[in-house]
Formats: sequence, structure tokens, C-alpha cells
Amino acid sequence: MTPSEFQALRAATPAQMADLDTLIERLTAANAVMNLVGPDTIPDVWSRHIFDSAQLLDLAPEAATWADLGAGAGFPGLVLAILLKDRSDSHVWLIDSLGKRCRFLQEVVDALSLRATVVNGRAEEQRIKADVVTARALAPMDRLLGYAQPYLQRGAQGLFLKGEKAEVELIEARKVWQFDSDLSVSRSDPRGRIVSVRSLRRVQSR
Repeated sequence: MTPSEFQALRAATPAQMADLDTLIERLTAANAVMNLVGPDTIPDVWSRHIFDSAQLLDLAPEAATWADLGAGAGFPGLVLAILLKDRSDSHVWLIDSLGKRCRFLQEVVDALSLRATVVNGRAEEQRIKADVVTARALAPMDRLLGYAQPYLQRGAQGLFLKGEKAEVELIEARKVWQFDSDLSVSRSDPRGRIVSVRSLRRVQSR
């Protein structure tokens, strides 16, 4: 995917495209000294990372506040913050337990004046209320739902970017959790899935 193709698909404004270009430049520079994303994914960054993140907005178009768990390189959180920047009621929490990743996230947030807050801490220990809780490549679904439980119990919808083993992960997760879920095919990679989750509670042990 080229920048022009992304812009056409998302109807992105010139300002949004400029911010995304800055994100990619800073990611490329930071990735040379720390492992934020696989180096082989950088040449296809518009599809693998930018569009992959942006597609979540289509599944929750009314959502203003997002919590990105294990925010890492800023996918999907930084992309969401850029695309929601002109929405005055929007805010994205970028939560990560590793200080050096948080420093990268904060540098981008500051450089682009994003409506976002970087939180250096464990996802499950935060007391944040958001419309949507999201994560990408953070953990298998059984553990991921444990991290997301406080957000889901406060009314958030879960939207999780997963790979081709999403169905298997959901089977395993149902051994630990009771929840309603839907699966949709990723528009950036037909092998990927987006898992939507609501109404989470732990399975009662007998």
C-alpha cells in the first residue's frame, strides 16, 4: 500500500498524512536502536502498521476514548490519536510497562500535539475508563482478557488485532472467561482477525 492509496481509502486530510509521515520517520529512526517492530515490516509500513491500526475506527466510529494496552511502537494507539486529533472529545491512553517504549511514545505525542496520555505501568493495574480497549500482538486471548478486564468491566468494548490463530485462542480463552465476541477479517491482511469482546467475566471454578 502506498501513502496515496491509504489517503484515498481513509479520506485522510493533508494534516493527518503529514503527522503519519512524522510517525513513520520517528519509528524508523527509533527502530534502528531498539526493537519496536520487525525491521522487515518497515518497507510495507502503510499496510502492515498504519492501515492495520486505522481500520479499527470503522468498527467503533462513535468511540472517542481509547485505551491501547502494550502500546509499544504506537500501533494502533498513535495512529488512532492522529486520526482522532481534530475531534475535541477524543483521547487515547497509551499504556506500556517498558520505560524506553514509553519515552518513544511520549516523544511522538509531544511532537504532534496529540490528544493522548502515555502511561508507564501494567495495563491491568490502571483505573482508566474508555469507550474502547485495544491491543495488538500483546498476548494470547486468555491472558489478554485478564489485562483488559478492568476496562471491559467499566463498559469498554474490546477490539483486539489478532493473527490467523484467533479462533484457537478464543477456544482456549473460554476455558477461563465467559464473554460475547465477534470475529471480523482484517482488511490489511486476510489472514488476520479483529476480535470484538463484551460482557467479560471469569469462569466460576467448580
